[in-house]
Amino acid sequence: MNVLVIGSGGREHALVWKLRHSDRVHKLYCAPGNAGISRHCELVPLKPTDLDGLLRFAREKEINLTVVGPEGPLVQGIVDLFETNGLPIFGPRKAAAKLEGSKVYSKDFMTRYGIPTARYQSFTVGQRFEAERFVYELVPPIVVKADGLAAGKGVLICETAEIAIAALTDIMVHHAFGPAGERVVIEEFLAGEEASVFAVTDGERSITLAAAQDHKRILDGDLGKNTGGMGAYAPAPIVTAEMFQRVEQEIIGPTLRGMKAEGTPYTGCLYCGLMITETGPKVIEYNCRFGDPETQVVIPLIQGDLADLFLSVARGKLDPATVGRHPASAVCVVMASRGYPDDYETGAVVRGLDSFKAEDGIVVFHAGTKKEGEEILTSGGRVLGVTAIGYDHDLQGTIRNAYTAVSKIAFDGAYYRSDIGQKALKRIPQEKTR
Repeated sequence: MNVLVIGSGGREHALVWKLRHSDRVHKLYCAPGNAGISRHCELVPLKPTDLDGLLRFAREKEINLTVVGPEGPLVQGIVDLFETNGLPIFGPRKAAAKLEGSKVYSKDFMTRYGIPTARYQSFTVGQRFEAERFVYELVPPIVVKADGLAAGKGVLICETAEIAIAALTDIMVHHAFGPAGERVVIEEFLAGEEASVFAVTDGERSITLAAAQDHKRILDGDLGKNTGGMGAYAPAPIVTAEMFQRVEQEIIGPTLRGMKAEGTPYTGCLYCGLMITETGPKVIEYNCRFGDPETQVVIPLIQGDLADLFLSVARGKLDPATVGRHPASAVCVVMASRGYPDDYETGAVVRGLDSFKAEDGIVVFHAGTKKEGEEILTSGGRVLGVTAIGYDHDLQGTIRNAYTAVSKIAFDGAYYRSDIGQKALKRIPQEKTR
């Protein structure tokens, strides 16, 4: 089959890498891709938001399956467009993608269907003073969220009520997030440990992939500013077999049934961002696509043909027995540009990418790179996701292998966290993961 992947980051590189292993994939394209992705497939100079251009390309190249990486085109309605034109595509339709596209909608949806989440209220820009009153009803820290898509920067964890009020002023008065901030969600802070669970579903049937844990803060010890993610590992021991069962029964099942009941059945990948609290799992947020960098550790652990899995979802005929999970661990360390997540420089030469062989269990997923001549240059804040895959149940060894690989790669201003996966090591002797 001919397959098109849409997107340009580490997530898309991981998807392309796994799809390249499929015997069924004949021609593989990525729009627009990056320097690392170009090693596996043909790049297409189209933006993910150019829905008409992508449709024309899919028709011209007789694409049998399109896989959408980022949330933007999903929220815009690319799945509806492709399906209307008879083209199989993996992802939720526009109405279902609203689970990520509007935090107000998703929180109200969870309330309607009894899905555990934090206490909250939502407010429009014109309700600024009501919003401020609600802030003082909560015990800090307080979470302030812009309603719409804000490139991963629309969630603010405020240590005091005064900081929360300042955040509301930035969003409602100074329009820090533009249209995404026309409505705001204010919610209580959930104490616990975060985890990410992905469900692949055709709207009726679903399979859950290995639980992962992302590291959002820029500094070791979960300090500093929030980022798009500085690394991840899977499986996450915080999600025990018992906890996984609760996630499926209390969150994934009710979500899929609720979406169907509302006339907007959910297909594709449902990302459940969770807080594992003392009383059980609670939803922090939904995403309507695979997460980044969690994809870089979850996708390598899938046992089976990814193209077959995605195509069965696109056709509404998911067979839960299509794929399984490797009894393995994976660790991804993100190498970022100096200054990220604020202003950063690009154009640095990346060295050491040819230091690894396939049998080393190391895959370097590119996030923000470009190729000029024979050189690979940095072109983004998050540059590489250096991923180690270990098949011997030794997470500590997998972590060590990931950092050994990181030490062989260099570019001017490279920065990375040194503690990815350390939380897991405290739990492994006592708990078994699913």
